[in-house]
Amino acid sequence: MSEDRPADQTDVRMDDDLALRPEREATVGSAGGREPRGDRRREERRGDRWRGERRRGDRAMVPEADFRSYYGLPVLNEPTWHDYDIAGYLFLGGLAGASSILAAAAGVTGRPRLARAGKVGALCAIGGSFYALIHDLGKPSRFVNMLRVFKVTSPMSVGTWILSAYGPQAGLAAVTAVTGRFPRLGRAASAGAGLTGAAVATYTAVLVADTAVPLWHDGHRELPLLFAGSAMAAAGGLGLLAAPLAEAGPARGTALLGTALEAAAYLRMERRLGPVAEPLRRGKGRLVRLGEGLSAAGALLGATAGRRSRAAAVAAGAALLAGSACTRFGVFHAGIASANDPAYTVEPQRARLAARERQRNGVPE
Repeated sequence: MSEDRPADQTDVRMDDDLALRPEREATVGSAGGREPRGDRRREERRGDRWRGERRRGDRAMVPEADFRSYYGLPVLNEPTWHDYDIAGYLFLGGLAGASSILAAAAGVTGRPRLARAGKVGALCAIGGSFYALIHDLGKPSRFVNMLRVFKVTSPMSVGTWILSAYGPQAGLAAVTAVTGRFPRLGRAASAGAGLTGAAVATYTAVLVADTAVPLWHDGHRELPLLFAGSAMAAAGGLGLLAAPLAEAGPARGTALLGTALEAAAYLRMERRLGPVAEPLRRGKGRLVRLGEGLSAAGALLGATAGRRSRAAAVAAGAALLAGSACTRFGVFHAGIASANDPAYTVEPQRARLAARERQRNGVPE
């Protein structure tokens, strides 16, 4: 300790006098000493310290937080779903539901071969969808256990019951169409499968949007329309592949309408989500753009050359099916990418908090 100052004088000062040891300053409050405890508590209640706002004369003791990770880890846990199982489940379920609707319409309008193709295709697709789902669950009993309750607020519970109601009707419709036996029962099953098919084709969009995955959650408005359009395009493609040219008119119309709906929903979602939609434009998320291109090419080919050429109709149908599959796989992988990047979780939350703050303060957007 220096000889030219009193022994009880310390190096650390609580005021603004830095004459003794400027390199060991400890100025944390206003001049004149420690701030009153009551004032400090009132300031903390206002949230100034958490927002990084400081009073004049204060110094930041720690750098501003950057919530890009949690101790080097993503904010959200990555979904444990397997890509081929769940993405395949999304695609095959949409194909099955839309094919049942197309088959029911074809049966009413007197197109038996198109109706039979739609019913058989729907049965095969829903069988593959069941297999993919149960394979991802690990045990068939886990699917059966979900039937023990019906919870209307749970998309998984509702979807399980939708599949359970749809599957037997789709199977019965296909069997009666192939064997030609029990036509009345077959027509009733076809109508029932067509009614529940709309829910089968779109409920998976509600299912994934009910998660915390940023892309799926924030895109909850457009995903059902996107999945519906993709399912219609796939069903139209199956009809073009399997039905003769004379009966393929509804399949061509379904493919055109589905492609247009899918493109409009995707464009709307991309614009509305802004930065959150970035995973759709990179990595495996670009499969969505590829799917749109294949669906558009298939729909146009089927509507033009596919009217006269069987080879063109087959090519159009294959392009439509491939496009629908790319769309489902692309949406799946883009959602996983958005969950792995904390920026897509934190930045939208900050934007919503700022918007609510402006609304409370009466500040216009």
